[in-house]
Amino acid sequence: MESILISFFIASFFLALAPGPDNFFVLTFSAKYGKTLGFYTVLGLVSGCFIHTTFVAFGVSALIVSNPFLVSVLKYIGAIYLLFVAIKVYNSENQITDIPDRMNKKNKFKVFLNGFLMNMLNPKILIFFLAFFPTFIFSDYINPVIQFYILGGIFMSITFIVFTTIVFMSSFINNNFKKFKVYTELLKWINIIVLISIAIMILFFEN
Repeated sequence: MESILISFFIASFFLALAPGPDNFFVLTFSAKYGKTLGFYTVLGLVSGCFIHTTFVAFGVSALIVSNPFLVSVLKYIGAIYLLFVAIKVYNSENQITDIPDRMNKKNKFKVFLNGFLMNMLNPKILIFFLAFFPTFIFSDYINPVIQFYILGGIFMSITFIVFTTIVFMSSFINNNFKKFKVYTELLKWINIIVLISIAIMILFFEN
């Protein structure tokens, strides 16, 4: 049992650390909008993982994946939502702000919800959880639902630590480059490109 959990821990760590759209988005978003909102984006992404864990544990993911229509609906909704977010970023101001005492609950909730929906509306993540988690079932005696939640807890904890570290890395980037006007413009367009890229990957994703 311990060897399986250790293997899962190592695999989850490298998956979270591997360069990809999610952690790159966290880095550029935090660099543009600050650590506070970056942290709430990470919370949203991780909360989405909890829902995916629940779906896998109770067979909902398998039900969705077995229905091509449901997968297609999820793909189109996810892609449209990400394009909508990209448009909002395009219309945003080119400035860097990280002033915690001026951040209100509405802004925090909006970025939390954005991260949550980015995760939940991505069928690639749903199918990944469905394929990844069952291979690490570690006990013949513990209820499989409980095991899925244990695995989900490990995965979410590792993802949270790695992504939060990325958020704090954005401070280093800001301290060295925020004085350059081209930097803020570059961050804005990187955010847009990342969002559009994720939308395209979702749209053309084949189950």
